[in-house]
Amino acid sequence: MILRSLRLENFTVFPKARFDFAPGLNVIAGENGSGKTHILKLAYSAISALATQSAPSKQHLQFSLANKLSGVFRPDALGRLVQRRQGRLKCQVVCRFEAPGHALEYGFSRLAKNEVKVTKSSFPNGPIPRPVYLPTRELLTIYPGFVSLYETSHLPFEETWRDACILLGAPLARGPREQTIRRLLAPLEAAMGGKIELDKSGRFYLNTESSGRMEMHLVAEGLRKLATIARLIATGALLETGYLFWDEPEANLNPKLIKTAARTILDVAQAGIQVFIATHSLFLMREIEILAQSPEFASIGRHCIGLHLERPGSVRIEQGATLDDIGPIAALDEELSQSDRYLDSQAPGEK
Repeated sequence: MILRSLRLENFTVFPKARFDFAPGLNVIAGENGSGKTHILKLAYSAISALATQSAPSKQHLQFSLANKLSGVFRPDALGRLVQRRQGRLKCQVVCRFEAPGHALEYGFSRLAKNEVKVTKSSFPNGPIPRPVYLPTRELLTIYPGFVSLYETSHLPFEETWRDACILLGAPLARGPREQTIRRLLAPLEAAMGGKIELDKSGRFYLNTESSGRMEMHLVAEGLRKLATIARLIATGALLETGYLFWDEPEANLNPKLIKTAARTILDVAQAGIQVFIATHSLFLMREIEILAQSPEFASIGRHCIGLHLERPGSVRIEQGATLDDIGPIAALDEELSQSDRYLDSQAPGEK
């Protein structure tokens, strides 16, 4: 069930906006404060609520949506997500999916504490795949005991961390999918220099030929991020159907590992997962663009969204199939500007 569009009204920095999505890879670019992560979290929350059961009642869906939005965004009250302008504003959200008529429409008011009103919910029978949300940091080192602690204590962490840890603890996939899994894992394991293992005590290790089993705390954080997605591929959570929301895949990765992450993103999309990433890395986006133009990945549907922060609370949106269609992003322009300044600084010494 592919998410085709997301329409918002009075949500955080978006007074009114519509985002279109491709069935393969969707790249959301913008500077800090432009709402990239908010889009990921909003779409993730809706799909997570729908995935709780195959045919949720309206009452159950309203309850699930309210709880998921509260857990993912962690506001003092849901009304804090309504755009802060004068008047008694209401937030409206419309999610439209691939099949005609399949949609989720809901809203909540500025006065809402933890209440969502669903106005439309139409979906096919059968289970909806549970989405995967990867935050900016790795999760393997906090995994041991985290889920049980989260369920029994008030922890100041977003619910996306708990959700991802549940998926990390799933058993390894077996059967006909193993060949595809091995193919997807090959570049990740080459970059990490080993394979990911989960022992009976709930601790993750990187098993390498040169050093043997290494505790995940002793592995570089960039490699731990790759290990996180490798584990989710190995369990089948990122295979055939489903959704991946990845916030700043480039965080804590050097350029060599960013190239591996870019290939993995496209590999996962090609395997049938609808992928959404939020980034302000020019290197990552260019690497994806280079790979996407190769015959290997040319069939993947792509969509790019540029968020331009014109002033606080005002974001302009540009969309298209490539980076050229989304206009200049301030955060990306700074990288290009620095390159120009560096070359200029070297010029006098060369004369």
